[in-house]
Amino acid sequence: MKRVSLLRLGRRPFREAWELQLRIHDAVARGEMRDTWIVVEHDPVVTAGRNAKAEHVLASPETLLANGVDYVDIERGGDVTYHGPGQLVVYPIARLERFREVVPFVTALEDAVIGACARFGLQGERWSVHRGVYAGGNQVCAIGLAVKRMTSLHGLALNASTDLDYDRLITPCGIRERGVTSLSKELGRAVSVAEAEQALLPELERVFDLSFEPQPDAALELLERAAS
Repeated sequence: MKRVSLLRLGRRPFREAWELQLRIHDAVARGEMRDTWIVVEHDPVVTAGRNAKAEHVLASPETLLANGVDYVDIERGGDVTYHGPGQLVVYPIARLERFREVVPFVTALEDAVIGACARFGLQGERWSVHRGVYAGGNQVCAIGLAVKRMTSLHGLALNASTDLDYDRLITPCGIRERGVTSLSKELGRAVSVAEAEQALLPELERVFDLSFEPQPDAALELLERAAS
């Protein structure tokens, strides 16, 4: 079983956590730091991946700004995605031995989310057309990775109690055929980010055969460096 660091950041602006990701990614890629998984909840933001299409952003920059939603172009794969309160975001920053491990890594993330859904008595499933996890036909978890220097960054976003009206701002992940959902909507009760985390982290440990070791002091120190 592999031991990895776990950084819980609480609720943070996306750009702040992104800067932290890049710093940690560099250290992990250099072999100066062990694999590190970040758990965070973001302020409202739309992120556009390498394959994002402009027409999938339905709101104007002025409308996004008026609604307190940031917009950031980033290096992960995929299209446009929304992050916001009520969503559990996990960023695995992990060394891969071979590039062919990327697809199995994404599949393992899906496995863990499906396992977490099962803990709530909810059936999560894949869709052959687009990566991620779906419940009731709609996307409950988006997944998008980047791999640089054989080290992953970015990751998954599981809707726990997210305001699902964000599909008025974007076409989530560029998917027109299906909508978005959350654990709360599917279960008919409020599911907090903390409750979603309690279900997901053990599944990530099981699927990836690893052990999370929380690093609260390291998280604070790295955040302060990123902000300086």
